[in-house]
Amino acid sequence: MKILKVGICGWGNVATGLFRAVNENAEAIKLNSGANFSIEVIGARRDNPECDPGKTLIERDIFAVLDHDIDVVVELIGGVEVARELILKAIKNKKHVVTANKAVIYHHGDEIFQSARDHGVRVLFESSVCAGTPIIKLLKEELAANKVSKISGMLNGTSNFILSNMEEGEDFDATLRLAQEEGYAEPDPTFDIEGMDAAHKIGILSSLAFGTALPPLDFHIEGITKIDKSDFHYAMDMGYTIKHLAVAKIDNGMVELRAHPALINLNSHLANLKGVRNGMEIDTDLIGKIHIAGSGAGQESTASGLISDLVHLYFSIDVDTSSAANNKINPPMSDFSELFFQYYFYIEALDIPGVMASITSLLASRKVGIESIVQKEELSRESVPIILITDPFKEADHSLLCKELLNLDSVRAIRSIRIEAE
Repeated sequence: MKILKVGICGWGNVATGLFRAVNENAEAIKLNSGANFSIEVIGARRDNPECDPGKTLIERDIFAVLDHDIDVVVELIGGVEVARELILKAIKNKKHVVTANKAVIYHHGDEIFQSARDHGVRVLFESSVCAGTPIIKLLKEELAANKVSKISGMLNGTSNFILSNMEEGEDFDATLRLAQEEGYAEPDPTFDIEGMDAAHKIGILSSLAFGTALPPLDFHIEGITKIDKSDFHYAMDMGYTIKHLAVAKIDNGMVELRAHPALINLNSHLANLKGVRNGMEIDTDLIGKIHIAGSGAGQESTASGLISDLVHLYFSIDVDTSSAANNKINPPMSDFSELFFQYYFYIEALDIPGVMASITSLLASRKVGIESIVQKEELSRESVPIILITDPFKEADHSLLCKELLNLDSVRAIRSIRIEAE
């Protein structure tokens, strides 16, 4: 029986999860897929007390893994530049590559894939987006006959976990600490909560769906740190909840990319995805709208995606890829400032006569229509929250409107969140 010989580079949580899954579920993998793996060597700079590698050979130099008789390198060291060097060296050594590293794919994917084509090997990265939820293969293979026009949804499990808990009334800081305690967030969570992780992922999906080169990170990226738990209360009163959305859309040959918090309808499919779950809606021409959801974080989920790539390699490892076409295009990016959005505004204002009139008058002068406006219960003796939903208006006018609202003598603070059109 053919055996796929595997070398793992890295020995953190994901690597140990993969090691356990391959060894503990070996019979199930053989029964379900017919594939047979053997982990021959592990590149580990230090031991991991959470997992005993048994008799598996350990190399303290991760690059030494490439010197062994293996078919595939599983890159799980994280980071960008060292990972890039390792992957390119593996490719030159005629080793296939499996990775869960979305950052290295985003920043160096075009170079890596071209090198793989030149050397006749494969680079698979299912777990780089949505962990084990199979969206990469879905776009590359199952939907190959379809024209995809839009992808939208939640791509960061940490952010969705935090926002789900805030929806239940928890504070941001307390929920972030809980996410860290549960292993859903890193000690430094900046990459997740400021939107960069989701941005990398939607850039990768955009490239796969639209056949474009990997885009520069100059599209609109916004995190969740400015959202207050009270925003959920007000939003839900109006039939919305708040999610961190990543959106890729192609229209008239232009690509729209963005990642930011948004109000979405409570009755939508995405609104019901809680905790660390990821979920995407994919608009296609042949089979309509597709919904896909699953765990977006966690050792086991990521291991599932890595093993799916190994199974794929097991049955395709002898296929010649050297002549694979590279037909990537570089369409223009939509100007975010020219897009139109409805907006939710939270306005903390002094409880004095004429406040509502001054706010509505300012919006009218800017030709911004109001869909609904309501004054809520007092925050204190002196101030009240005013919640309004605008008609769609141009993004370029949003920042100016915020500044002008804050310049009103009666306004103390404002927050605003885009509303995603259904």
